[in-house]
Parts: sequence; structure tokens; C-alpha cells
Amino acid sequence: MTQTDPDRRPRVALLVETSLASGRHILQGVSRYLREHQPWSLYHEPHGLTDSVPPWLRHWQGDGIIARVQSARMAEVIQSLRVPVVDVLGVARGAQFPLVHVDNRAIAELAAQHFMERGLRNFGYFGLEGENWSQERYAGFSQAVAHVAPTVGLCVVPRDYASDHPWERLVDVVARWISGLPKPCGVLVCSDQCGPQVLEACRRAQVSVPDEIAVLGVDDDEPLCEVCDPPLSSIEPDHHAVGYAAAGVLAALLRRERVADKPILVRPLQVTARLSTKVLAVQDPAISAALRLIRDRGHDGLGVDEVARHSGLSRSVLQRRFRKLLKRSVHDEILTTRIRRATELLLKSKLSLSAIAVRAGFTHPEYMGAVLKAHLGKTPTQIRNHRTRSPPD
Repeated sequence: MTQTDPDRRPRVALLVETSLASGRHILQGVSRYLREHQPWSLYHEPHGLTDSVPPWLRHWQGDGIIARVQSARMAEVIQSLRVPVVDVLGVARGAQFPLVHVDNRAIAELAAQHFMERGLRNFGYFGLEGENWSQERYAGFSQAVAHVAPTVGLCVVPRDYASDHPWERLVDVVARWISGLPKPCGVLVCSDQCGPQVLEACRRAQVSVPDEIAVLGVDDDEPLCEVCDPPLSSIEPDHHAVGYAAAGVLAALLRRERVADKPILVRPLQVTARLSTKVLAVQDPAISAALRLIRDRGHDGLGVDEVARHSGLSRSVLQRRFRKLLKRSVHDEILTTRIRRATELLLKSKLSLSAIAVRAGFTHPEYMGAVLKAHLGKTPTQIRNHRTRSPPD
């Protein structure tokens, strides 16, 4: 901005795709930041993630850019404009832009927790070749399950495999991989976009989902997840918060302030559990019964003694067998159920914090707040405010 026109709105280009839910959510996060702070004049047109640099950008006279920088060529063009830039993708290696991105390691850890809570001890990962975010998720997932599974079955294909080969060939490749995995098995799919291929491959391999293979995606692209057969469970990474934080970084740059060199990594919100991971792969019938009770009533004031009675075990025997199988205590499992319920209500309802605390099984909202802060790093208000979608009435 020029000193002679201090009231002019900053002109900001948003090079963020609208073809994926993640890109749309980033845009929603940016819009929320602008509603709460100074507005900008925005330049944006709908496009896909792999589209080339828009022709108008080369001669654009603007003040700043928020972009999903998806190639070295795109980074070069943007760099030549000599304006502040914030990257919200992080795949262009060597680009010197401030980065705001989802925390891929935390996404992988949440996936591992989701599978292990269901008693799974065999794991697979379906990823895209040469994509650093996919590689990070595989590395984080392998590390998170290493104490129960020394190896994770891996299948990677090039991003453009489906466009360069018939659909049938891709499904056959994945089906052969699925057939060779030990069962039951939890398979993390790097993105919801690949979920339909993996589920179709399971059908072709005559492998039951979720009983033999539990499938979990990433991005929680609700229409895509719901149209899958069975509906695809998915991790919600909080791209809204990515957009909001990226707008904040760009605003600081436009004010000529220094920003941290370290990337800002946004932790995921939750797992949206659908039918594709609705499995309890625990061979011990007493522990399986305890898990089912906790899943059904863990947010309902349930205590360890009641779980022990329901399972037919003494409290001490239940605790010992539960920890041996699942590497956590009965109380930890109950608390996880309550955290999940509280997060769901914060994100998808307009209930007061007091009402949510009651429905999630916490004694009072202050205790709920302390637990969420300790386990998720966010207060209830922060969890709710990170969303820009209006919750259902």
C-alpha cells in the first residue's frame, strides 16, 4: 500500500483451489479473519489444485498473496511479483514463503489412536508418490503404531495414475495389495479423494469393510465420505484454522512486521467416525464388552466399577487385561469418549458450555475446559470459534 492512500484496502490474491473441501475450508477461514479484522479487496477465481498459474497473475498489481503453492514453477512466478506471500500447502520444496499448514504428524497420530481404540493391531497406508504431505502422514502413522506393529503395509501410486491408466487397472493394483494385508487391519488413506478406490478395491478383493479392513480417510469431505459405500470415516484437519492463521500472517507482513520463520502447524480437530471403521477387533470377549459399553455410555456418567460389573470381571482384573490389550486404562478410554462427545457438540451444536459439559459426562464446564485444554491444546471456546460453518439449528 502507498503512503499517499492509507485508507485503500489491501489487494490480496487467493490462489486456493475450490475443487477440494480443504481449499474451500481455507477460504472460509480467511473470510472469517477478514470479518473480524480489516477487510481486503480479494482476487480469486475457482480452480483445481493442479491447475496452472492463472494468466492474470503475471501482470497483477497487488499487495499480497495466500496460495496453495503446488509446484516450483508456481513458486517462481509468485516470487517474481515481489509481494508478501503465505503458503498454505507446503509441497514446493525450497520455496521461501511463510508456511501455515495442517500438522501431518498429529493427523497420523489421531488415525493411529482411532484404529487402536478399536483393537486393531495390523495396519496399512495408501498414499500418493512424491507428495511430501503424504510421506509425512505415512512416517507419523508408522511411528505412532510402532509399539504394536513394527511394519505398516504400504501402497503408493502417482497422483496422476488414475488419469493415465484405466480405473480398472488402479483398482486391481490396490485390490492385490489389500489381499496381502494381515486381517483385521486398519488402513489409513492419505486423502478422502482416494477413499472410493480403496473401498472398491476391498470389494474386488472380497474383503469385508469394516470387519476385515477398517478404512479411514483425511479431510472429512462430507459429500464424498457419505457417497462412499460404506460411508468413509475421516479425520477433520481444521483447514478453517489454517486459512484464519494464514490471513493473520499475511496481515502482519502487510504491516511490514516480522513473522516467525518456523511453519505454523494446525492440529486436527477430530475423527468423524462412519461405518468404514465401525469395528471392535478385540479377541477378549470381556474387554470387547467393556469397550462397547464405554462407546455407548462413556459420556453418560459411566464409572470404572460399572464397566467391571458389565464385563463380568473384578476391577483389578479388568484394569490389568484392558491395559495389556489396549495400552491404556479404562479411565483413559472413558475420558477419550467424553472428549470426543464434547468436541462433536462444540462443533455441530449451539448448546451452551454448561449443557455440553452435562451431555459429554463432565461434572461442570470448568473441568471440561481443563480436560480439553490439556488433551487438545484448545479451550472449548477456541474449538468452537475455529469453525466458520454455522452449526445446525
